[in-house]
Amino acid sequence: MRLRAWLDAATMGLASALGLLVEIVAGRLIAPYVGMSVHSWTAVIAVVLGGFSLGHWWGGRLAGPECDRARGHARLAWLLAGCAVTTLAAVPALRLAAPFLDAPGVHPLMAMLGFALAGFLAPSLLVGAVSPIVTKLAVEEAPPGGVGRVLGRLFALSALGAIAGTLAAGFLLLAWIGSSGAMLAAAALYGLLAAAHAGAARGARPGVALAALALLLPGGAGLLPAYARACDAESAYACLRVVDATPLVGEPARLLVLDHLAHGVNVERDPGLLVQPYLHLADELARARGLPERPSAFFAGGGAFTLPRAWAAAFPEGRFLVAEIDPAIARLAREAFWLQDSPALEVVARDARAALQSLPEGPRFDVILADAFQDLAMPVHLVTREWHRAVRARLAPGGAYLVNVMEDRREPRFLLALARTLAEEFAHVEIWVEMAEQPPGRRITYLVLASDAPTPFGRIAATRGPERGWARLPPEFVAARAARARVPLLTDDFAPVERLMSHLLLSPEASGR
Repeated sequence: MRLRAWLDAATMGLASALGLLVEIVAGRLIAPYVGMSVHSWTAVIAVVLGGFSLGHWWGGRLAGPECDRARGHARLAWLLAGCAVTTLAAVPALRLAAPFLDAPGVHPLMAMLGFALAGFLAPSLLVGAVSPIVTKLAVEEAPPGGVGRVLGRLFALSALGAIAGTLAAGFLLLAWIGSSGAMLAAAALYGLLAAAHAGAARGARPGVALAALALLLPGGAGLLPAYARACDAESAYACLRVVDATPLVGEPARLLVLDHLAHGVNVERDPGLLVQPYLHLADELARARGLPERPSAFFAGGGAFTLPRAWAAAFPEGRFLVAEIDPAIARLAREAFWLQDSPALEVVARDARAALQSLPEGPRFDVILADAFQDLAMPVHLVTREWHRAVRARLAPGGAYLVNVMEDRREPRFLLALARTLAEEFAHVEIWVEMAEQPPGRRITYLVLASDAPTPFGRIAATRGPERGWARLPPEFVAARAARARVPLLTDDFAPVERLMSHLLLSPEASGR
């Protein structure tokens, strides 16, 4: 191929790769403000695709009859330089928009769309305008009868570039250099591509100057306060932040925040002091129901490892297996949350369902606790009848399966669907709530217990730690609510968790706005 054809091919492939890279990173960048859910991803994808569409239309107008090779290179240089600048500006734009969008009274859906528009419409629009110009130039210079081959080659490169950008963002860049670093790298590559077209349009000297600027500008932008890392650690799964909880507890303690959701409070000198009421209840319930001297427990999700840490300290001869898919969370728990290695505690970096189902069936665990979340909702594959069947097959007689659920106090449709589904596999399903006055708002935390043996009491008071009390909702009340709500049975084929929780996920009051 001629040099022009190579430049056309490289532009089509790399521009597509960078456009998709920015789209994947966009979901991570807005997660600290609005979480990462099907709703936030929908907002990002809609905005980015809208930008591509507008860009394609605009690029078609720019690729008019007057657009010869020289003008085409010049226009591509300007467009790609604009991609570089707007990609650099995306992170500061999110920070500038935050006081307005991440504020009381702003509907969560509007916040998601607002953040996506503020950060990612402009770079998507500009990169969308690139492909029509490249295609027009390549087609005009195609040999007789070769237009089809040229179009096929460019479309194939565009698709391959999009695949490469998606894989690079999800599997490499987010885990190795973080979301802000990925945006800086994308801006630099856009700038280099702009420099190549500037050189083709106006000669080597402008191209070299622009290439130097493309390499230096992202490095300088990365030093700006707007690019200061919002995360103490960032993994392929979440933005991890460590918050000092000493004022809340009254002694050295830390809170783990994943994206925008608190996931655990650990007290330095007292692993058994459980600040969060639902974990305190899980501990009290398990003990009151009769934990053996050497208990065995499986934890689906690690978070701050609060309860595994407490039980490993209290039962050094027990066996506690934690399945935490994100190794960065376990690493941070050891570095910042005083989690100590113990013969009683084993951590596997694996999805909880896959980890549990890889174990032979049989009475292995006295307690299985599910404490894993995607935003406010539980992962779909950890709420289905098939998952519950796997749990039941590995519980000891009289053992308890505990599930932490954040739901609406007035219309907990997902909670009721979960209770109905658990009843398919367990003889007794109980829902527990704290008896203390709940904070304002609709969102509260429930603890669901499923077992082959009932809890012989309907109320429980704390025997250690803060003075608290909890009550079990009357079974007939729960059954009547479930029948009236007509909630579905949750299966691997059909588990509409986001739909059941949409009233909560999209509620300004319940989301804390």
